[in-house]
Amino acid sequence: PEGERVREVAGSTPGLYGGTRAEGSCDVERQVAFLTADPDRTGAFAEAAGIPESNVSDWLRGLTPVVLRSDTRVTNHGYRDGRAHAYQSVLQTGTAVLVDQYGSPRVRCACGNPLRTPAAAREGIHQGEPWDDFDPDRVIVVRPTTTVVTSLVIVNAADRSWIERATGSDGAQDRKPAVEPDCDPDACALAAPATPDRSASPDSATPDAPSRAPVPSAPRDPLPDASGTGGTGTSPADPDPYPVPDGDPYEDPGTDPRVQPDPADPYAEPSGEPTVPDGELPPEDLFPVEPVPDQPETFEG
Repeated sequence: PEGERVREVAGSTPGLYGGTRAEGSCDVERQVAFLTADPDRTGAFAEAAGIPESNVSDWLRGLTPVVLRSDTRVTNHGYRDGRAHAYQSVLQTGTAVLVDQYGSPRVRCACGNPLRTPAAAREGIHQGEPWDDFDPDRVIVVRPTTTVVTSLVIVNAADRSWIERATGSDGAQDRKPAVEPDCDPDACALAAPATPDRSASPDSATPDAPSRAPVPSAPRDPLPDASGTGGTGTSPADPDPYPVPDGDPYEDPGTDPRVQPDPADPYAEPSGEPTVPDGELPPEDLFPVEPVPDQPETFEG
């Protein structure tokens, strides 16, 4: 089959992301401290993100805080029984994320879950409770750039002006671009036509395609929490955007959650019930302490 039609946008596209000048949207240091205190969760996070366990802290600090300006398909990961569980998800416009030096979303700020390139959707069926302005024809997939980008041109949420944000910075180095894009901030990222989603983006560790398309769900709060601070400006140690550690740490070699979601995972085969909200959580729930019943915990849970 031809597959669901998607709009694929390069991670360096001007206007793909937004933010507030000189303000980060993620508390990177808090997540570093949380993972450092929990070696099991750190190991699961590293496997899900496709990075060496010893490099998690520096890798997080080398990411860039931004806000999604389009509903975006991703492979999300929850945490259960010491393992990362992959599931397909649509993150709502306004969700705060950390992106890597290839412009690809890698961490969802509200819960600390690692993100990867989405699997190819074999059927155009969305399940769950959609938000009011959800339109499957306008959902995008971010395509990582083939070379490292040193800055991203994002849209200022306050006045829709352009901001150039250095990758790996928390916004402290934000400035006006020397040459502004010649397109409208609301049109740049959506200029490309939708194309058949025949295969996933070149992320070798992305889980296999599920039998159904990702599940959008209404967030508790469609706007990001911009009160946090980003990380320091160190660069990731590994130039490969999606390095895959050698060996399989999971007991059952046939059920690696990076490749196939656990059959017991409700995200793997959507039942029609609403899933964990994909939008931003209120500030008081930035790092939820209780897991959602019968669903994986977040990595900050």
